[in-house]
Amino acid sequence: MWVYILKRVLLMVPTLLGVLLLTFAVIQFVPGGPVEQAMSQLSNRTSGGERAGPDASYRGRQGVDPAQVEELKKLYGFDKPAPERFLAMLTSYARFDLGESFVHHKSVWALIQEKLPVSISLGLWTFFLSYLVSVPLGIAKAVRAGSRFDMVTSLLVLVGYAIPGFVLGVALLVLFGGGSFLQWFPLRGLTSPNWDELSWAAKITDYLWHIALPVTASVLGSFAVVTMLTKNAFLDEIRKQYVLTARAKGLDERKVLWKHVMRNALIPLVTGFPAAFIGAFFTGSLLIETLFSLDGLGLLSYESVMRRDYPVVLGTLYLFTLIGLVTKLISDLCYVWVDPRVRLDA
Repeated sequence: MWVYILKRVLLMVPTLLGVLLLTFAVIQFVPGGPVEQAMSQLSNRTSGGERAGPDASYRGRQGVDPAQVEELKKLYGFDKPAPERFLAMLTSYARFDLGESFVHHKSVWALIQEKLPVSISLGLWTFFLSYLVSVPLGIAKAVRAGSRFDMVTSLLVLVGYAIPGFVLGVALLVLFGGGSFLQWFPLRGLTSPNWDELSWAAKITDYLWHIALPVTASVLGSFAVVTMLTKNAFLDEIRKQYVLTARAKGLDERKVLWKHVMRNALIPLVTGFPAAFIGAFFTGSLLIETLFSLDGLGLLSYESVMRRDYPVVLGTLYLFTLIGLVTKLISDLCYVWVDPRVRLDA
């Protein structure tokens, strides 16, 4: 077991380096970087023109003093060769120093901590509701396979899966968020402006009131995968010989289902549980956050790419890739915990 874990940890290092190296190399050839944007703004201010957008190219060099260009390069760290900058970045990341944002003038860690509550709120509610609804529903569908209940629920979850979350969000806002019909829920934010003045009970009610529509738009499409996976896993186990033997011995059907079938059928779900749980903390939905005016990690990542905020792009990529690799290792170890027949050294 420990040898396997050591091998996996050692394999994480080249994987992480490869991801960072590839992204860093692509960044070197993307036009409209922070230096180019700053020069474009200086050029437009000098000439009295309009301010350039985030995709401005090197045309901003016209009319800018070369000394200012060198100062800008030094300010953003582009006065050094690319290999030297890459090694300096790796050294900082080894100390878990993710750098400082060019745009927000804050550390990347501070930005992540600032945006994390929104992503956690959406992710955890989506995660728990998906499993709490989908697993019992999948078991019920397996027990009643081929019945009208099975067909109707399959149709409902597949329709929910087919509807994009942002389309459902628009429909919810129009219907219940003060659009053309009812105004039952707020349009934006996780809390009301007077949040600090509310009592604890009122704060909980206010939070649930604000989170209802975004969570509904996020969670509906996630029911289908877990539900059908649970159903198929239970059907595979129910048809096996040991279940027929247990029934032949006169065991109660409920005991057969929950004591014998459950453990083997939930192996695919349990092994995917760590990745889904950790992902709930760091998964940001750009469209949902934009639609409901939620300032989370999804919006931060999009704005960082569009505004060429390279420390945020690379810092979050490093952190999320590392978390993903560790979570994958934990998921693989769960196979041994759930099914002792699995041998990692085989």
